[in-house]
Order: sequence, then structure tokens, then C-alpha cells
Amino acid sequence: MKKVFTEEDIIRLQKEGSRIVAAGNADIFTPSALDKIRDFHFTIKIIDKGKPEFAGREISSQKIIAIGGDHTGFKVKAMVAKFMNGKGFQIKDVGTFSEQSCDYPDFAYAVAQKVVNKEAEFGIIIDATGIPSAITANKVPGIRAATCYNEFSAKSAREHNNGNILVLGAKTLGEETIKSIIEKWISTDFAGERHQRRLDKITAIERRMILNKIS
Repeated sequence: MKKVFTEEDIIRLQKEGSRIVAAGNADIFTPSALDKIRDFHFTIKIIDKGKPEFAGREISSQKIIAIGGDHTGFKVKAMVAKFMNGKGFQIKDVGTFSEQSCDYPDFAYAVAQKVVNKEAEFGIIIDATGIPSAITANKVPGIRAATCYNEFSAKSAREHNNGNILVLGAKTLGEETIKSIIEKWISTDFAGERHQRRLDKITAIERRMILNKIS
């Protein structure tokens, strides 16, 4: 029978003083469990032939995505770009290109522009928490940027809100959790119907604000 290793399982092993996780080839590790294994420097020991399975599924696509972030997201951005390339995506990286201190609005806006101008199918922005870049991107009419922190929020942002920019916190999420969020995002379609009616109301608000500024 398959065993699903969760974050709580790894924390329990750590409290017991263990540094080894014994797993069978059919066992599954959740993304948060993998992050804890990385944090605690655990070793996964396979007790029979094969490799353990990991939650998530492979996605294949040739779509173009725009990616950007400030200095706090620089390392994670590189990881995400490599991960997405491995999934068959083409990357438009708008920066930043070093860990030198910079301003997140510049890169959030650059990603938003790529998306709203249809130069990219969707965008990914990374800063420390994922909050300020989402605030910035959502100032651009037509952008629906969502700060996501687990698979459920990513699924909801796509299915209910037709989100077109995923925003992630480099200092709040582990690497495997980020990968699982991205996989959920790219594998979920917009549900339409009643959700479209609500998005139409958001668009109407945007238009009213633009007209008020012009008048």
C-alpha cells in the first residue's frame, strides 16, 4: 500500500532524532514534505527497487511566459525559469539579473506589460512575500495577479478568477512547494460561466476608473 509522506511526518521524524526517511518505490511525498526534507537535510532511503513518486504531474507546452522579480526573488526566479524550461515553456525574463538591491515595481510592471500586450501567455513574479508585486501588477488594466501560497489558492486563482499572473514569495515558500503551485496553475483552466460574470464586473470597474481619470 502506498504511503503519503506529509510535512507533519517529516517534522515528527525530526523530533524523534531521525535523519533518514525510509520509503518504498510506490510511496508519495507531498511538496511541503520535500521542503522539510531539504530544510532538515534528511536522506531518503529507498527500501525496495525504483524511486519514490512525488505529488504533481508533468506538463508539456510551448507557451511563452514572462518572468521577473526583485533582488529577493533573484535566486528563486532562476530556479523557476529552469523548471519551466524543463516543462517546455519559453521564458521572457525581464529581470532583475543580480542580487543587487532594486525596486520591485519596475519588474512587476514589466511582466504585466508583457502579459497585457499579449507577448506572453501569462506571467510569474517573485519578490519576498508575493504581496507588493501583486499590488503593482494589478494597477495595470486587464491584469489579474494572484499571490498564491499553496495548490488550492493557485487552482482557485485560475479556475475562478482567470488569473494571468502568478506571484510568489521567495521568503515564504520552499522550492518544492513553489513547483507544485506552478504545476497546479498551468494545469488548471478557467471555469467561465458565473465566474466570467464576476470578472466582467471587475473589468467594468477598471473602465470606470479610466474614464474618470480622462474626464
